[in-house]
Amino acid sequence: MHRQSTTRSNGIDRRSVLAAGVAGLATATSGCIDRVESAVGQETDRLSLSITTVPADGDREAVRIARHLEEHLEAVGIDASLDMRSRSNFLEAVLIDHEFDLYVGRHPADYDPDFLYETLHSAYANESGWQNPLGFSSMPVDGHLEAQRRVDGERRRERIATLLEGLAEEKPFDPICFPEEHRVVRTDRVDGWNADHPESRHGYLGLEPSEDVDRLRVLVTDARISRNLNPLSATLREQGSTINLLYDSLATEHDGELVPWLAEDWETTTIEETEDDDAITRATVTLREDCEFHDDEPVTADDVAFTYRFLEDTALGRAEFTSPAPRYRSHVSTLEDVTVESDRELRLEFSAGFEAAERALTVPVLPEHRWREQVDARAETTETFTAMQGQWGLVTMDNVPAVGSGPFRFESRSEREHLTLERYDDHFTRREDVDLPSVEIEQLQFGIDPGSASSIERVANDGADLTASMLEAHALDTIPDEPEIDHLESPSQTFYHVGFNARIEPFSNPHARRLVAGLLDKAWLVEEVFDGHATPTATPLPEEWVPERLTWDGDDPITPFFGSDGDLDVEAARDAFEDTGYRYDDHGRLRL
Repeated sequence: MHRQSTTRSNGIDRRSVLAAGVAGLATATSGCIDRVESAVGQETDRLSLSITTVPADGDREAVRIARHLEEHLEAVGIDASLDMRSRSNFLEAVLIDHEFDLYVGRHPADYDPDFLYETLHSAYANESGWQNPLGFSSMPVDGHLEAQRRVDGERRRERIATLLEGLAEEKPFDPICFPEEHRVVRTDRVDGWNADHPESRHGYLGLEPSEDVDRLRVLVTDARISRNLNPLSATLREQGSTINLLYDSLATEHDGELVPWLAEDWETTTIEETEDDDAITRATVTLREDCEFHDDEPVTADDVAFTYRFLEDTALGRAEFTSPAPRYRSHVSTLEDVTVESDRELRLEFSAGFEAAERALTVPVLPEHRWREQVDARAETTETFTAMQGQWGLVTMDNVPAVGSGPFRFESRSEREHLTLERYDDHFTRREDVDLPSVEIEQLQFGIDPGSASSIERVANDGADLTASMLEAHALDTIPDEPEIDHLESPSQTFYHVGFNARIEPFSNPHARRLVAGLLDKAWLVEEVFDGHATPTATPLPEEWVPERLTWDGDDPITPFFGSDGDLDVEAARDAFEDTGYRYDDHGRLRL
């Protein structure tokens, strides 16, 4: 079947590409792979791409998506290969070294759409972490990202809708689907599992153990938590569930809303300058009384103020250049001023509306006496103190003292075997005057089991109480139908996606990114790879934020798949590449 390229009327045509400058597509730069190969005695600038992802034992779904893309890239004449890396090496390549052409993985996202600011704003293009690992730069998108921060309510929704439409056209990354999260638990030893998401901070509160149960046996498929508990590491954790148990934040997200946590309360005032729509939000925060870190030192407003300064510069002004934290960087980027009023009270001023500004209340509060000591020790060991952003020892070391003020504290660990936390009995959730569920479990032990099916089997055989890691779709059929086994299902804010390295050709050009996006059959991937346990998407945000134009209706509304039911219409796809200014040699290979 031949399909004319004019059926894809989404702005990918010869005229528009030439106007944007096809010359940019015709010059290859030296990325992380050699793009020139010799064929039949003649050199030809064949387009060659490497897809970075994790192996099957790290994320089977990601690998299958990558193979689907690899097959279709080869079909349209591109020399494609898979670059398999361990989870930590994958994140190091993408988030720290930026050594990739394109990658397939799961984005950690967040409860609020403002996570897109750190993911895509050009101000972060040269930083490490989830701060724009794509190297993407677009003045219109920057403007949309900034605009959604300045307002609240319905006006913010409108601006986020405009932002999503801009991203759908630019395609800095291509969202594929939101996976369902599946876990299994035993109900004969511990009750109360269905109250909260098991990977949230609230998930381990309010559980009711039987009289003879003092330890909750939790299985995770990722061994990284047994090696490193540094809350600032970008490569050792994507989400902060364990960190949220060790460290408190001023507020915590619960059922989509921000509620007080370490903060007893806060009062906010938002002032909008109507001429240019700038907003200033002022928040007066009062901490709970008599809170202590796990080393018995008091938690004060000075620790909170220190945390905000430290996240902006982990070198604390001791190095020649600032070194922002590779995690939580964007959370505090709207914070303009912090004033400590007393041991329990501080005043915050943000250059944003409160909906975007309030993310600053969710960062882990760090003990100043512990972290300042670490900076001072490193600064004194060398005459010229450098702290390369995202890479210096303080944000990567595995021996960071895991001292927070959270409901659990560090007890022990054994690499690739377990991480054990014990209940912190002096935590405020154990007080009768605090209206929060308390921690009743005395000990949490996170054991390592790399397989979803084997984890399910261990729970079924009473070797564990919970599979904390999200189970892979292929293993769900092995969940036994037994009265003491409960199957927990919950939606996910994380999403699978293909990320493009916009620093190098061809992905510095949005038309190339859109063409590759058209090689993905998202609906087919959801059915075949996820066994239907996912929701295909054209945007990185859940449905309540999506404008009508981008609503999923069987295919991506901006870059529909070149084909159907997983089968690529090779001729139509190749026509689209040629219409965009690419050339094929006599052997059908795509040339730059």
